[in-house]
Amino acid sequence: MSESQHPATPLTSLQSLPHGYRALVIGATGAIGGALLARLRADPRCADAVGLGRHTTPAVDLDDEATIANAAQHLQAQGPWHCIIHAAGMLHGPHGLPEKRLGQMNYAQMEATFRTNTFGPALVLAHFAPLLPKQERSLLAVLSAKVGSIGDNRLGGWYSYRASKAALNMLLKTASIEMARTHPMAVLAALHPGTVDSALSAPFRGAEIGRPAEEAAADLLRVLDGLSAEATGGFYAYSGEELPW
Repeated sequence: MSESQHPATPLTSLQSLPHGYRALVIGATGAIGGALLARLRADPRCADAVGLGRHTTPAVDLDDEATIANAAQHLQAQGPWHCIIHAAGMLHGPHGLPEKRLGQMNYAQMEATFRTNTFGPALVLAHFAPLLPKQERSLLAVLSAKVGSIGDNRLGGWYSYRASKAALNMLLKTASIEMARTHPMAVLAALHPGTVDSALSAPFRGAEIGRPAEEAAADLLRVLDGLSAEATGGFYAYSGEELPW
């Protein structure tokens, strides 16, 4: 089914956030990030939605901590930011496709995967989480993946990608515990978007088995909007299902 054949998804409005909330999407040039940003900008309850990436102003380069810190500092005065979503990620790159066997692992690929999927998002958490309001409901999400679930791993393979997302999940969980002490109404969540038709999934029949990024974005925002403060630190699929670690 092509994108044009999919029924249009309804407008997503984050009803649980204060009217006039402000939103940030890091990784807004990707398929899901762009779709999330478009949905947030279309929400009449959202006062402003800003997309960040390597070529935006301010710029955010996950390989350069200074850009992450500078962007957060630049945006702090415009806050508070009630919704922050980190949507950047890497499945494959110049060092090859995901490893199917132990013998295919190499340092360069593992390092590149962890830099994008784990280290960069960890620094986003460190610098951007303080931009959330302390006494109002807020949402902070990172895009993870179901294959990062250790409990759900039945097929093996994809060593670096699985491990980088499992590590990201631990970082998110740990950050949620700390943030609960200072931001009791904040909800931090790791989200699995499912297979989306994008450059990331293209080598793996993404266009055949995936779905439009717009549909995934609507689902993810719907899940986020429905999470209670007690659900902070959890790992959720786009359907709302809580996933095992």
